[in-house]
Amino acid sequence: MTPISFEFYPPKTDEQRTQLDRTAARLSTHGPEYVSCTFGAGGSTLSYTSETVRHLNQHHRFDAAPHLSCVGGSREEIRELLKLYRALGCRRIVALRGDLPSGMGHPGDLRYASELIAFIRAEHGDAFHIEVGAYPETHPQAADALTDLRHFKAKVDAGADGAITQYFYNPDAYFAFVDAVRKLGVEIPIVPGIMPISNFSQLRRFSEQCGAEIPRWIAKRMQAYGDDVDAVREFGADVVAALCQRLIEGGAPSLHFYTLNLAKPTQQILQRLGR
Repeated sequence: MTPISFEFYPPKTDEQRTQLDRTAARLSTHGPEYVSCTFGAGGSTLSYTSETVRHLNQHHRFDAAPHLSCVGGSREEIRELLKLYRALGCRRIVALRGDLPSGMGHPGDLRYASELIAFIRAEHGDAFHIEVGAYPETHPQAADALTDLRHFKAKVDAGADGAITQYFYNPDAYFAFVDAVRKLGVEIPIVPGIMPISNFSQLRRFSEQCGAEIPRWIAKRMQAYGDDVDAVREFGADVVAALCQRLIEGGAPSLHFYTLNLAKPTQQILQRLGR
C-alpha cells in the first residue's frame, strides 16, 4: 500500500490547538509514515513550530518533521534549531528557502535551500532525512522551467534525500517533472503534494500565490456549485481521489496531504482510495 503523510501548521490559539488535536487524532487512524509541521515566513512561527513538533511527537506519537526555512535566519539561529530538533528526537526535516516577508530587509546568512541543506549535512551528517520542495509547474519566481530544474538538482546534489512537490491538479505535470529530473541524474523519491478541495475561494488565493494551476474545467464546476458547500466538497473529493489514484498507478512513491489542520477533506479522499 502506498505510504501517506500529512502536513499541519502550528496553532497559535487555544481554539486552534484543540482543532489540531482533534484532526491529528482522527488522521492518526490512517497510519501516516510521518507528519510535517510548517515554519512561518522569516521565522514568524519559530517557537510555535518546535512546540507543535514536540506535541505531535509526545502526545500523538507521530514521527514529526519540522519545516526549516533559512530566510531571515542566521547560521547560529539555524544551528540552535537543529540542536533542538535532534534533542526532540526528530529524524526528518523539510528544508526550504522560505519567502522573505514584506518589509523584511535581511535575507539571512543562507540564501538558498541548497545552502541550508549543505549546512545541515556539515553540522549533523546523516542524522536527518532531508526533504526538499519541488515544483512540477515551475516555481513562481523561477526565470524559466530549465533554470528551475537546475535549482532543484542543486538541492539534491547538496544532500537532499527526498522531495515533496507543490500541489497540482494535472498529473501530467508531475510525471513530466519526474521524467525531466531523472534525465538530469536525480534519483531521490519525489512525492506528490496533495491539496484537498474544501473551500474553493481559499484554494484560488493559495494558487495565485504559489503558481499552482487550477484546470479550467475544475474552476468552472466549482463556480457552478456556488455556495453549496457540500457539493463543492463532494466534487473536490472525487477530483482529488481520482488524481491520487492516477499518481499511485503511475508509480508515485508516496502521497503527502496538505491538511490545513482539517481532518474531513483528507479523510474523504482516503475513503475513496480505500484507506
